[in-house]
Amino acid sequence: MLEPSILVVEDEEDIRELVEYNLRKEGYRPMGVASGEEAMAAARTGSYELVLLDLMLPGVDGLTVCRKLKANSETAGTPIIMLTAKGEEGDIVTGLNMGADDYITKPFSPRVLLARVKAVLRRGSTSEEPQVDKRREPIRIHEIVIDPKRHEVLVENQACDLTSTEFRLLSFLANRPGWVFTRSQIIDGIHGENYPITERAIDVQVVGLRKKLHEAGRYIETVRGVGYRFKE
Repeated sequence: MLEPSILVVEDEEDIRELVEYNLRKEGYRPMGVASGEEAMAAARTGSYELVLLDLMLPGVDGLTVCRKLKANSETAGTPIIMLTAKGEEGDIVTGLNMGADDYITKPFSPRVLLARVKAVLRRGSTSEEPQVDKRREPIRIHEIVIDPKRHEVLVENQACDLTSTEFRLLSFLANRPGWVFTRSQIIDGIHGENYPITERAIDVQVVGLRKKLHEAGRYIETVRGVGYRFKE
């Protein structure tokens, strides 16, 4: 059985070669490209279990690549780990809202890189599903239907286009209406423990989710000083 193939998108040759070397040592099959254009072409023509994506790329930037890969039905399910520089929190939040699975801040050690890669690949397997995805029966609450099997949300019978992170966030809250969760509990619930994301990112994701739900967004209530709950 072939080990997972990983697309490495990094314009700095030294970093790209170092990442490829360490992945190859662990038995993975890395493929390196240096630009966003090359990344999208490679994703269209090849099959990868994971994409390591630098955000600061010449030409087409990493966020655009992330958005296009997640918008394409053939590549939407491929996990993405963003490689970011310090001080790019806004881009990190945007990338996570687009459906990216994780991020690593440069400079990073090979041990951290490999640990994150293994964690994301594990989460992608059926044996390591996120907690909120284990429920298979549709959640019906107010005028909202959340169908885990179809990964579909209907609001008044109209489809609502959510990212994978937004879907997990909505499912987590709606599955326990009336319960108040801290931002930290929400992170653990939808991503697993020790997931490297700031609590501020949850606030941004909630704002985006409310907008997509339109009037039904009012059911996601802010509990000042604590966190969020889904209205009973």
